[in-house]
Amino acid sequence: MNGHVYRFTVVPGGHSEVSDDLAEALFEVGCDDGSPWSSQGVAAVGFDREAESFEQAVRSAIADVQKAGCHVAWVKIEPQDLVEAAARGKTSDDCSPQPS
Repeated sequence: MNGHVYRFTVVPGGHSEVSDDLAEALFEVGCDDGSPWSSQGVAAVGFDREAESFEQAVRSAIADVQKAGCHVAWVKIEPQDLVEAAARGKTSDDCSPQPS
């Protein structure tokens, strides 16, 4: 793939910790670029995902987490990671409607 690597965290709802079963399910559906962790009663998956755009990276990670049987409560994006994505010119603005 000729994309960039984007960093963000996906928080699956309904999980207070990452069990071995959850970690295995995430890995089996394609989250091998994610690091599952839990802290203070919140489970999360930190991603370093390669994609053509930041939006594509986040959307594909959400889809993978959902394939593992989880719903996504929220996505956390650190300010510096968003700045890096914007500097590459590959933010969600890439999906704006194009004139026909």
